[in-house]
Amino acid sequence: MRNRVIVVTNNGSVELLEQDIFVAGTLLDVLRRCRDLVHQGHQLISHPLVSSVKPNETPYKSVVLTKQRSAQIDFRSLSIIEASLHTAERMLRERPLQKYPERILQDFQFIDRDLLESALSSIPLYI
Repeated sequence: MRNRVIVVTNNGSVELLEQDIFVAGTLLDVLRRCRDLVHQGHQLISHPLVSSVKPNETPYKSVVLTKQRSAQIDFRSLSIIEASLHTAERMLRERPLQKYPERILQDFQFIDRDLLESALSSIPLYI
């Protein structure tokens, strides 16, 4: 199943496969990369703003998309990623991300990785 999806992440603790994309940047950079992939015909599998951890509280984000590209843009995925990007930009503008000590950053990496693993384990077999 894992070979049928792409994980886009800026979380260095996530184990990546060949098709995955590591973004050396911010949470916003991850969302922008996901938007680019949706424009290329990939579909969102996990919601970009899942969980109660807000974009202005954590620097890490992992999103799951289909590996298979469609010839047409999935407008549901496009709507979700655009809305998520706008929400994250607004939240970070209103209250920028603070500097966290390494110990706290590791906790945020763990939370993001755990959310990712949960998303990956719930992917339908037909994907």
